Amino acid sequence: MYSKNFVNPCPDWATALLNGFSQVLLLRNPVCGLCCLLAILLTAPNLVGGALLGALAGLLTAQRRGYDRADRQAGLYCYNGVLIGILISAVLPWSAIMPPLILAAGGLSSIITHQWRKRGGKLLIAYTAPFVLLGWGALLIAEPSTAVFAEPNPLYALARGVGQIFLLDNPFAGLLIIVGMFIASPYAAMWAVIGSAIGGGVALLIDQAQVAWMGLYGFNAALAALAFSRQSEKPCVTLLAIALALLLQPLFNLMPIAGLTAPFVLACWLMHSGNHFWQLLLRRDIWRLHN
Repeated sequence: MYSKNFVNPCPDWATALLNGFSQVLLLRNPVCGLCCLLAILLTAPNLVGGALLGALAGLLTAQRRGYDRADRQAGLYCYNGVLIGILISAVLPWSAIMPPLILAAGGLSSIITHQWRKRGGKLLIAYTAPFVLLGWGALLIAEPSTAVFAEPNPLYALARGVGQIFLLDNPFAGLLIIVGMFIASPYAAMWAVIGSAIGGGVALLIDQAQVAWMGLYGFNAALAALAFSRQSEKPCVTLLAIALALLLQPLFNLMPIAGLTAPFVLACWLMHSGNHFWQLLLRRDIWRLHN
């Protein structure tokens, strides 16, 4: 039952907010979160206010509604707010209504995340699905964006593929985020870079050069790699997740608005569902052997 007052506040609000930034990368590390925040501040200062406002709205909503304190401290109710705050700041022109809109969207993302965590189980994990749903709503009312061109530089494209997770197209932003990931988990950072590289390579193979140089085929692959980059996970499983995200991306490109991180989310759901049904088949075969 939700509390009526602000009870059990997070022991450290700054840490909770920074964890929220790192949770965008499926990591919990405040130093990593700080690197992500610096990446936004130094390369897109016009977006940092929206990111912080969205994160704060998610955290305050979670606290006001009495969600689990440990989950709040881990940043699990902030990361979708970070992303929706960045997106709204990026695609909508500044007006007096923007801060309340970001606050409302960030708070709503926290509520959706909580409900998803309660009902989604282990197969349909929330990931960035709340951001995707709210982001599509924002994109529907936004003016179409103008095309941006990037120089053909493989290293820049690699970094952009990571930076685009936070909607940042500056290579330096991607480098800062990679440094943050390396501090939190060198193994995860390695896989994120591999995912970005594979995504960029696939874009070049299908004659989407500008998409490759902008890192737009890299960020979903990098996120999928991060989701399945645990030390205990077999590399073939991580590569399969990357491949699924890249296979799904063209389907979402058919939409009149950007697919955002939907290919990554759907790829993870398919991976979890496939593993679940595989385990059921194995159990059935074992049962038959013993009967």
